[in-house]
Amino acid sequence: MHQRSRNPLMSTPISEATNQEAESEPQLRDLFSFVAGGRYFAVFAEDVEGTVDTKRPAVLPNAPPAVLGVVCVRGRMLTTLDPIALVGEDANSWPAELPCVIALRGDEQLALAADSLGETITVAATDIETAAGVAEDQARQVVTGISRHAGQEIAILNTGNLFSAAVHRQERRRRRF
Repeated sequence: MHQRSRNPLMSTPISEATNQEAESEPQLRDLFSFVAGGRYFAVFAEDVEGTVDTKRPAVLPNAPPAVLGVVCVRGRMLTTLDPIALVGEDANSWPAELPCVIALRGDEQLALAADSLGETITVAATDIETAAGVAEDQARQVVTGISRHAGQEIAILNTGNLFSAAVHRQERRRRRF
């Protein structure tokens, strides 16, 4: 009788071999990039609902500096945020009509203002640096990591923390009468 030589991969169950291959491949992430106030930002592409050009936000009285107002995008009212103010810098001086608005997915109904939209960039998850170099606590809460692409440093925003960072104010002591 003729004996077959054993292939080591054949003795390993298919699901186990597939898991080993998947673990060795880098996890890729798509980033939706944009520019605001001369800085490069991105959010994970799965967090973006869509984009629109030239929207005039309805200003909210007594809103924090990071809240630019409310815009209607595809029938949804979205609170529009200034990414520059979110990372702890002075609020950007936006024109009355925002050049671009990025509508985000989620229950908080948020959007981000942008001067211009970039491209969708695919990066390996291991290429996203931690935001340890970000100066302020508020910025670290908002910036989930830093990526570099085409010679630019891109701050990746954590969409889950945007609203809390936007309305975060230091508690003031109230005068009691």
